[in-house]
Amino acid sequence: MIYTQFMGKDNVPFHTLTFPATIIGSGEAWKRVDYIKSFNYLNYDGGQFSTSRGRGVFMDQALEILPADYWRWWLLSHAPENSDSEFTWENLQASVNKDLADVLGNFASRVTKFCRSKFGEVVPEGGAMRDLEANLIADLAEKIREYEAKMEAHEVRKAAGALRTAWVLGNEYLQEAAPWSTFKTDPEAAAMQVRLALNMIRLYAVISSPFIPDASAQLLAALKTEDDGWPGDLDAALSVLPAGHAFEVPEVTFRKITDAEREEWQERFCGER
Repeated sequence: MIYTQFMGKDNVPFHTLTFPATIIGSGEAWKRVDYIKSFNYLNYDGGQFSTSRGRGVFMDQALEILPADYWRWWLLSHAPENSDSEFTWENLQASVNKDLADVLGNFASRVTKFCRSKFGEVVPEGGAMRDLEANLIADLAEKIREYEAKMEAHEVRKAAGALRTAWVLGNEYLQEAAPWSTFKTDPEAAAMQVRLALNMIRLYAVISSPFIPDASAQLLAALKTEDDGWPGDLDAALSVLPAGHAFEVPEVTFRKITDAEREEWQERFCGER
């Protein structure tokens, strides 16, 4: 078992020198840390967080206004790994709206709603994959392997970037395949495209769980599957949901943050002036 500690950079000297020396000096067989992942500081909108001045949003307040996954995504995708990071409400809004809502949430919504309108709430049968699908699977495999490598190297921010790129590949495939157009001339080919896309939703739910576990669980529940196996064999992973498998169109996975909300939160958490 690998024992990893995550901490702020100011705690590194104690956890790499003083504390291990204390453990060794005790003469007891305590497990010592194998890897320490430290982070730089997270600042707040041009300054520092301050509980005494009410400057900044803290966890109890944060969960009152947005679900945990929104915060998880922003904090991990902007992790202060190589330098200090700065939280701004504009950045949070852009990250939630453009990453979570417009990319992952949009993909899940478009695929499931289109399938319901043309084939019902069931994975459609028919059609065979072509070069476009083979290229997509190859690109996905490459990006997922990159994602895994970044996670194993504890490069959280880069891992988030690789994950988002994997989501983007799905949207790009939808735009190019255009099953809504294909359906008019070749319904079986459209069925294949939708079947693959539905399986991609399950794939995205699985690989996204380290970053957005609640949304991942919601998507798996909508797809009516408990198969959360990690995609070692991508071809197999993209055929977990067979033709005839029933699903439900999920509730809105991620809602967008409005300008009015952002402005209200900026004012509410600005602290003493």
